[in-house]
Amino acid sequence: MSQSGSTLSITDIQAVSPALGRYAQEDVLGDLWRRPQMSPRDRSIVTVSVLIARNQGFDLKHYMNVALDSGVSPAELSEIITHLAFYSGWSNAMSAVAAAKEVFAERGIKADQLPPASPELLPLNEEVERQRATGVEKNVGPISPGLVTFTTDPLFLDLWQRPALAPRDRSLVTVSSLIASGQSAQITYHLNRAMNNGLTAEEAGELIAQTAFYAGWPNAFSASAVVGEVLRNRPK
Repeated sequence: MSQSGSTLSITDIQAVSPALGRYAQEDVLGDLWRRPQMSPRDRSIVTVSVLIARNQGFDLKHYMNVALDSGVSPAELSEIITHLAFYSGWSNAMSAVAAAKEVFAERGIKADQLPPASPELLPLNEEVERQRATGVEKNVGPISPGLVTFTTDPLFLDLWQRPALAPRDRSLVTVSSLIASGQSAQITYHLNRAMNNGLTAEEAGELIAQTAFYAGWPNAFSASAVVGEVLRNRPK
């Protein structure tokens, strides 16, 4: 990672805001990214997801490179973008495609390193899917039958079952994007799913700290109340 944690150099930042340069060095790079509660790989996944969800393209190439250097594979990065087309919107994903295309070209990443369009899907937990589908049909069906249809397929019967991104990481991407876009009402379901997929309580707490710097304190504090409720209500 660069000394500033940005496409900009520390000198560039200090030319406008010496204080921001100090915070970048001391708090973001010197503390946040070194905390042991979450791996650099996971922090990269969270940060890239936040930037895509907020359509903040300026530093996206920088953090995509950080992600690849931290152990995120080209296939996983590709799949993160695909996933966020559904959770942060098509245009945000297209902006991310443009950034990733440049990163892949610079690194010599070829098509054979990326996930196929239609892979063999992971096994479906039919009971979990039945419960999800029943709830959506009850709450959304009378309002938007089309949304119910698309939520079932392609979202949960296809996208969520794609093998190029582990279920735990797919959940991490989803929760990060929800926090980044201020969608606190959706966090409960997806955080429970994330923890069922292997995310720990410590990682869930650290996820909030990471998003505070990249999505802002208000979004992080709004999410913290929901995350706290989820953690308190989960079986010990």
